[in-house]
Amino acid sequence: MNIRENLEQLEVDYLSPYASHSIHSKGRLKEEEPCDIRPVYQRDRDRILHSKSFRRMKDKTQVFLAPKGDHYRTRLTHTLEVSQNARTIAKALRMNEDLVEAIALGHDLGHTPFGHAGERALNGVCPYGYCHSQQSVRIVDLLEKSGAGLNLTAEVRDGILNHQTRGMPSTLEGRIVRFSDKIAYIHHDMDDAIRAGILRESDIPKEISEVIGTTTGERLDHFIHDLVSNSYGKNEICMSEPVAQAMGRLRQFMFERVYQNGDAKSEESKAEILVQTLYNYYRRHLELLPEDYIRLLERGEAQERVVCDYIGAMTDRFAIAKYEEIYIPRSWHG
Repeated sequence: MNIRENLEQLEVDYLSPYASHSIHSKGRLKEEEPCDIRPVYQRDRDRILHSKSFRRMKDKTQVFLAPKGDHYRTRLTHTLEVSQNARTIAKALRMNEDLVEAIALGHDLGHTPFGHAGERALNGVCPYGYCHSQQSVRIVDLLEKSGAGLNLTAEVRDGILNHQTRGMPSTLEGRIVRFSDKIAYIHHDMDDAIRAGILRESDIPKEISEVIGTTTGERLDHFIHDLVSNSYGKNEICMSEPVAQAMGRLRQFMFERVYQNGDAKSEESKAEILVQTLYNYYRRHLELLPEDYIRLLERGEAQERVVCDYIGAMTDRFAIAKYEEIYIPRSWHG
């Protein structure tokens, strides 16, 4: 008995006709023997979950740099919330849960230390630029497993690459993750901002609250229910017009009050300088890169990109430790 084949048939029999069936995947970059237990998207999910890049997200900033408290989100907890939102929506719509989970767990692997501040810093100094969604694909294609990559399916790679607003995934599962990412960060970033004293619930404009609710929990519930009810039985993933407009206004409100808030972002310029300083240092001292990155240079990868690979992979804590090791005299360490 081949368990994988039975599971693939269950997908065909049960999932929506608009869902992505494992048996119809476009395949991997390199052909490999299929697993006798797991369909391809479940296998991709497992590979991402066990990767070093996934584990590093626990020490990478989401919004608040070095917050004073144990309950602020990190890049890893954000990823888990995106995954849960996406699975809830996918299950309700009879979409492929394994595919949405794989895309969700992998969508932010390419984030730098210090969140978007680190991304801006590398994008500003690297001639090739730096975009975390593109870097996430580079990680799963090339950087993981000492240069072998994870060899994921085309559908998972497409969903990871196109999860941002400017992208549009080719599968409905990828589009679910794209919505779930926005829902998650609006929800939890507002929760963290309230915890930090930057916002109060009463600050949310009334025209937004009247449409989607007056608490973070109500808004999360409203977004998900609206998305499910408006997408059910359709070959598209969409919100109702009033809720989509309210979400857009709430996102703009968050940019004005939180993402560009001087109190919340006061330390980001320091983080950008730290990241750019490390980049410039390793550009001058390529011989100090770890062996995996030296091998990439030997394979012909551009020096600037490989240095970005190394800096971008760092956690907040590791980047600070490296900066101190290079630039701070030992006698100054507390």
